[in-house]
Amino acid sequence: MYPALLANVTQYISLTPSEQAYFSSLMVPLQVARFGYVLQAGQPTRSLLFVTQGCVRTYATDAHGHETVLGFAWEGWWCGDTASAVAVRPAALTIQALETTEVLQLSLERLEQLCTRVPACERFFRLLFQNAFLFEQRQRLALLQWPAAERYARFCRQYPRLRHRVAQKYIASYLGMTPEFLSALRTRHS
Repeated sequence: MYPALLANVTQYISLTPSEQAYFSSLMVPLQVARFGYVLQAGQPTRSLLFVTQGCVRTYATDAHGHETVLGFAWEGWWCGDTASAVAVRPAALTIQALETTEVLQLSLERLEQLCTRVPACERFFRLLFQNAFLFEQRQRLALLQWPAAERYARFCRQYPRLRHRVAQKYIASYLGMTPEFLSALRTRHS
């Protein structure tokens, strides 16, 4: 059984011990070295990922090779290229470990089995996707509406430990600014 996974799930739904064991049995552990890839754009993907240890960044690369960080996930967070997985297309996103990382993979086939056998899990994943959608929408609005200094201040308030775990260039990309501009903001902020 995976205590971090079950703690995450039980924030939203209650599971019996046998349902917890079944959920855990469907997960496939994967260890990734620092700067290794959990998923690379172009690879087939049909899984959701739960981070049990470490930290990853999810990013897209444009035609010129420029990377844009779309998000981070660390202990207790879910991630993945869900749009590609559901559409049964090669991954459009890359997920890279920023530290030695352990994730649990749940294939969409196993997710279907889980929701059939444990109907409460359907509610859990609906809430998970709903919250991810709301989070993504807030992030996009922040990039459009808030000045850079406010985006950085909010990032620091929301994720106080993350800013010390993740390289400045990745945070800058996530916040829609250059590393140099972020460096100047950090100097003024401290």
